[in-house]
Amino acid sequence: MFDQLKTAVQQNFAEMAKLPTLFYVAIDRDQIWEQYLNGFADPIVRQEYNCNCCKSFLRQWGGIVAIVDNQVQTLWDGINLPEFEQATTNLRSYVAALPVTDVFLNSTYDCGTDQNYDLKDQVTWTHLYIKLLGKHVAPAISIDSFRGEKRDNKAVLKRSLDELTITATETILELIAQNSLYRGKESEGILTLLLKLQTEYAKVPADQHDNYCWLQSTIQPQALTRIRNSAIGTLLINLSEGMELDTAVGKFEQVVAPTNYKRPTALVTPKMVEQARATLAELGLLNAMERRYATEADVEVTNVLFTDNSTPLTDVFEQVSKAVVVNPRKLSKIEEVSINEFIAGIVPRAKAISVLLEGKHLPNMVSLLTAVDPSAPTMFKWDNPFSWSYTGGITDSLKERVVKAGGRVDGVFRFTHSWNEIEPNQSLMDLHVFMPGNEHSYKSNVHDYYGTGRRVGWNQRNDAKSGGVQDVDYTSAAPTGYIPVENITFPSIARMPEGKYICKIHNWAFRSTGGRGKAEIEVGGNLYQYEYPRTKNKEWVPIAEVTLKDGQFEIKHLLPENSSPTSKWGVTTYQWIKVKKFTLSPNYWNGNTAGSKHFMFFLDGCLSDEAPRPFFNEFLNPALDKHRKVLEILGAKVRVEDSPYQLSGVGFSETQPNHLYARVDGSFSRVIKIVF
Repeated sequence: MFDQLKTAVQQNFAEMAKLPTLFYVAIDRDQIWEQYLNGFADPIVRQEYNCNCCKSFLRQWGGIVAIVDNQVQTLWDGINLPEFEQATTNLRSYVAALPVTDVFLNSTYDCGTDQNYDLKDQVTWTHLYIKLLGKHVAPAISIDSFRGEKRDNKAVLKRSLDELTITATETILELIAQNSLYRGKESEGILTLLLKLQTEYAKVPADQHDNYCWLQSTIQPQALTRIRNSAIGTLLINLSEGMELDTAVGKFEQVVAPTNYKRPTALVTPKMVEQARATLAELGLLNAMERRYATEADVEVTNVLFTDNSTPLTDVFEQVSKAVVVNPRKLSKIEEVSINEFIAGIVPRAKAISVLLEGKHLPNMVSLLTAVDPSAPTMFKWDNPFSWSYTGGITDSLKERVVKAGGRVDGVFRFTHSWNEIEPNQSLMDLHVFMPGNEHSYKSNVHDYYGTGRRVGWNQRNDAKSGGVQDVDYTSAAPTGYIPVENITFPSIARMPEGKYICKIHNWAFRSTGGRGKAEIEVGGNLYQYEYPRTKNKEWVPIAEVTLKDGQFEIKHLLPENSSPTSKWGVTTYQWIKVKKFTLSPNYWNGNTAGSKHFMFFLDGCLSDEAPRPFFNEFLNPALDKHRKVLEILGAKVRVEDSPYQLSGVGFSETQPNHLYARVDGSFSRVIKIVF
């Protein structure tokens, strides 16, 4: 009969061992043996099973358990043997009532003594015994540290689930979704997982919380089990304890953000939202929040500086020539005029205007918007319902990404790059500027060689004499959808030594993918853009050489400049595109002069395929200033429906230097360079 008990215990263990992890409860070594012996009422039978080998098994391994549906499963469950019924019932009740204290791990494969031979009585005795799988065995020297780590993981996770609120986690995820939390995207996956566990934990009976945490602590990543000990964990703690949102996020940013970082999106609470709604209702502006694309018919003729009056193209050869790629650097006899000269002296006599978009103009793509309800009062600082939105909600370029990351873009020489945008790239990518006298270009294939001269890069962030600095760096594996950026800038030409500055990108550590990236050099008032190729581990990619001589910059492209035609919103760069209408921005219509002036060329066939931002806080009526935080977020959430009749094109601010090539047809045809 005892062999049946032994087999039943072994079968129970075999089923339990199919689970990823087994656990151990805090048994009393003497008590568990008493529980077993007390299962035999007959003193003779009790003495028969009073075996030192079985006693040793129970005292060492009788407390092995599994956790299934947050309840413990013991070695003694479901054993239906009449002779051992009370003994196994005692053991099951005793073990199941004890708390789990450790993850199970053993120093040997053999638990117990399988059998032994009694020389005196010439009898082979069998005993309680199980054979472990490899995943349950480790050298004795490492077991204590392993168990200690697992205990800590469980304890920190349980404290997190007990003390961190679901509301705090949901708030941070909302901030990340609206890009209000610096480097928040890096924690989005862990926070989403935490929210899942918090939701489950809330539904688990309180007496099963401990078991739930033991199980989850062994299957979840340590970044989650010990989230309290991270920067994002401190933010969770502060919000859970009732700290004001702005204060809590400010403390978080002090830890993870550069000193000059400015949060791009406001932080709000539900109370602030309700107050903003009440004000909008009081001012009659709730319906003014609904926005749509403006059409040609919406714009009064008095606010249009130019409307195309040319006849449609009918000549097939002229239609074909429209698609010919034009290199602006090869255009001859170019007259340069200011935007004001263009408006005053050229536009009034023009019958047709075409413009040549370059790659650098893509961030300047713009759409004109208006209120869905034409009777709605204006919510802006000017007396009409029109607004505008640049691509990505703002001029979304590498330059803007640098600003959002806390870097400077106002220097005389800037080198920036980004990755994980064109295609996946989780590698550790670095950028470097090798300064005059550094011969690194001759050692470009040696991955950890940085030359013997001066340099600005990840491990040499500042060059004190020139002021060159790497002020934005990124080292983590980029999550899906996140576009890292790095930036080096030199603030003053007077401090820069003359000579050659070599710009390079380095795949310092390949991580799964090393896809193509983007690079940008802004120097001497010109912007140059590149697309660098896929990289291997430790590979260097030379981008360009910038030479400073006699106070002037010259550039030699070591990677082809990105001047190939690129399509966006239905129009293509480096091809002539007809201008349908040319206007000032709505804040300068009908005598208004509110804020910066923009010059907008609405283009033939140009249709935005993005979700434009319907308004910006700087547009809004001062009566709404006290609700700026809420309205900033609403501006990102209010949807503008797609339209095939929209006015979209390219826009330029009077505050940002730029230029645009235009072909003007009137009494004669000519190509001019419009300078903003």
